[in-house]
Amino acid sequence: MKKIEAIVRKTKFEEIKDALMEADIEWFSYYDVRGVGKTRQERIYRGVVYDTSYIERILLTIVVRDVNVDKTVEAILKTAQTGEIGDGRIFISTVDDAIRIRTGERGDISLYNAAQ
Repeated sequence: MKKIEAIVRKTKFEEIKDALMEADIEWFSYYDVRGVGKTRQERIYRGVVYDTSYIERILLTIVVRDVNVDKTVEAILKTAQTGEIGDGRIFISTVDDAIRIRTGERGDISLYNAAQ
């Protein structure tokens, strides 16, 4: 099992969610997060200067079976990528075990009801 964490633009979240559903990834968690990037900019809106150093993003956390890693990453990449600075990052790490609290099932079966 792998844990995929993706930090993406807030404006791309709905597209990414739809792409994950099309890839049969039906469950994930997401959080509103802020980060500080290397690029510093100030924007002026109606005469007020705004510091855009703090970037609003969405953090997706998805745990999948090993066979679903590539299609999950591909779904995120296809929809999140704009080619501009600030598209985000994807991190993949190993999950040793997972337990479904309701039934006590362990391992891959705890992630979904049927093998996917």
